[in-house]
Order: sequence, then structure tokens, then C-alpha cells
Amino acid sequence: MHIPRQIPFELGAAGVAPESVLPVVLTVDDSDSPRDIIDALALTAFVAGHQPHATSRDLTDVRADATLLPAGVTTLRESTSTNEHARLASGEGWTLRSVHWPRTKSAEVSVTAVTAELCAEIMERAVEGMTEEPAPVEESVQMGFWYFGPQSPQRHPRPITAGSWADIRANYAGVAAASFDRLMKVDRASVRGRLLLLHGPPGTGKTTVLRALAREWHEWCQFDCVLDPEALFTSPAYLMEVALSSSGDCRCPDKRHDKWRLLLLEDCDELIRGEAKQNTGQALSRLLNLTDGLLGQGRKVLVAITTNEDLARLHPAVVRPGRCLARIEVPALPFGEATAWLGTSTGVPADGATLAELYALREGYGGSEEREPVATGLYL
Repeated sequence: MHIPRQIPFELGAAGVAPESVLPVVLTVDDSDSPRDIIDALALTAFVAGHQPHATSRDLTDVRADATLLPAGVTTLRESTSTNEHARLASGEGWTLRSVHWPRTKSAEVSVTAVTAELCAEIMERAVEGMTEEPAPVEESVQMGFWYFGPQSPQRHPRPITAGSWADIRANYAGVAAASFDRLMKVDRASVRGRLLLLHGPPGTGKTTVLRALAREWHEWCQFDCVLDPEALFTSPAYLMEVALSSSGDCRCPDKRHDKWRLLLLEDCDELIRGEAKQNTGQALSRLLNLTDGLLGQGRKVLVAITTNEDLARLHPAVVRPGRCLARIEVPALPFGEATAWLGTSTGVPADGATLAELYALREGYGGSEEREPVATGLYL
């Protein structure tokens, strides 16, 4: 059914309610999901002007059994899928919509009501007791996770475990550890360059050290991981939403400054290697524009990229002087450092071992398989 409303007055006419000039159309077909219907119904009273006040809240550490409804309220519509649980409820003068993502322990609650006071009251009743105590700050750090959902970009925050740099420093080769020492001491006043590049073989602990960095910088920098970086740089709308977003804990503890934001892109070899411009079109240009181009101007955005590529194979525009805040190689531990870490030389290859290989040896399930040979081309 498709029924557009007539527009009886000119837009902006004195004394005319906005809903009377807005052509409201609700079209439902087989492409719409039950969740889409809940979203539409949740806005009807607000659009019609019966409930002109609205508020919403993002929640983290949400309990698995959370209803996200005021006590005693009956659900009008409910939609459950593998990844989310959506509900619609209403009462005298208010409407509530909640969406719960159990895997990330996050949720969004929206309320419309006849008064702002009723909005606030219903919201507090709906979220009271629905969250758990987060893990201690010494053991975790808040990180957002971006992905492009069925209709629009989505960000879900969640706490992740993060060891301190002091605790994990011994896991890194001496030269890399010294570089990370300097990086950990960077603060909002000493940021020079917007790109952080970590390169090295798989299993050397690049992601682990970034979690530690998030913990060291948590007072002045918010970390967000982009789960689909290939989509981020091929969709201008997605890129603009992420670049301009103010979601999350965006204020420093002293309340005087907005936090910087760091976007983490893991294993983006195809985006930054030498032939990237030819293979990925505008994606590389948009990445560089975000770091120090027009898009990045006025935005306190850093981009961290991990890659398994050798530095010599990366696009020269990515590694040019002045663009990188830090450019750190994370190699395998040399033989001497690897044996010191493990406490024995048994099973350690003569050319050293990655952190992943050392953990495997320590747990007793490594060392029996030969490494995959490294491609050398025409040179030995």
C-alpha cells in the first residue's frame, strides 16, 4: 500500500505544524524485514507529531538477558535474528524501540514521548539494571567496531582485553621494542603525522601491541577498528560517516578537549602496496586524503595500518616523510632473544622465531612442522 499525504500549505507558513506539510509515505514489500517494520512503527507517533520529543542512548556491557523495557511493559513487536534482538513497546504517551546485539554486548534504545520529561523517565526505567559492570580498566579498554550493515554504517563499542606495554615488551625484538617505547609516550600535544604503519610477518604481535597502545592512550585517543576496510574506502558515504562521527567516548577526562580518534585497519596489504593505485582505484587516494588531505583537515583522526608486506613493496606515497606518525617493522625475535624468551633453544629455528611460534613451542605443539619456504624470486 502506497498512500502519499497531500500538502495543504506551503512549507514555512506561520502556525503550520511540520507534520501537516510533510508527505509521509510508508511502503512495505517483500524486501522489508521484521526489523524494518519495527523501525518504521517506532517513528510513526514522532512523525505525526503526537509524541514530539525523542531521545536515544547507546549501551555497552549489556546483559545477555536484558529486556531493555520498563518493568511490566508488554512487547508489541519483536524480531530476533542470529545477531540482534529488536523490540517495540508503547504506553500512555510514549513509544520505545530497542535493539540488542548480544555478541558485542551492546544495544541502542530510542524513546519518543509527549514530553521531554516522560522521555527521560521511560529511558531510565528501560535501561535500569540492564548492564553489567565493565572489566577493570587495568585489564580492558573500550574499542569501537565499524562495519557497513544492511542499510548503513554501524558502530558497536565493546571492551577488549589489553595488557600493559610493560607486561608485553619482552615479546618484541629489541629494535622494535625501542620504537614502541617512543610511540607509547606520544600524547595529544606531540602528534606529528597521521598514519601509523606496522609491518612484518604474520604472528609477530602487531595487533597485540596496538591493544596495549589503546590502553596507554585511552585518556586522549579513542580507538575504532574497521572490520571491512575495503568497503570503507570504496564507499564515500561510509567513509564520511566514519570520518565525521562523534560516536563513543569523545571527551578527554579533563573535559577541555575532544579526544583524537584512531581508525585501525588490519591486514590492508592490497590497499597500500606499490600497485595499489592501479588495482584499487580511488581507495588509496581516499586513505591519503583522510590522513593529511582535505578530508582530514580539522578532524583529529589517526589511521593505523598493519600489513605483512615488506616496506620496499609499499606505495611510496604511503611511506613518504611527514605522513607517518610512526613506521615500525615488527620482525620475528632473533635466535638469541627467542631462546631467552623461551628459556631453551630446543625447536627454535636458527633465524629466530615469531611470537606465535614461540607460544606454540612453549605449549608443546610447535616445532614439528617445517616452515613454508619464503619466495625469493630469481635471487638467493
